[in-house]
Amino acid sequence: MNSVMEVLVSLFVVVGAIFALLGSIGLNKLPDIYTRLHAPTKVSTLGIGGIAIGSLLYFSSHNGTLIPRELLLTLFLFITAPVSAHLLAKAALHRHAMRAEKDSADKDV
Repeated sequence: MNSVMEVLVSLFVVVGAIFALLGSIGLNKLPDIYTRLHAPTKVSTLGIGGIAIGSLLYFSSHNGTLIPRELLLTLFLFITAPVSAHLLAKAALHRHAMRAEKDSADKDV
């Protein structure tokens, strides 16, 4: 594997891992279900998607052919994450889930 491909694979894996870490922190720190939905959606699309694309590039360059399994996994993640977040938000609205209270810094002008 040439050095350009190694740098590209490393970049996708590191960026994906950073997004996964930030999404995990956001899931823990955000106050209510509506804001918490944002974090796992970004983790699954950007974090795991970046790692899966890095894996796709690595194994495709290592074997010399495109691996359809990783391509289908990435496509499945990019399609299902927004749909599941939308369904969770609709369920929260249906159950009348409460939003977090705004503090003085969040008030509209």
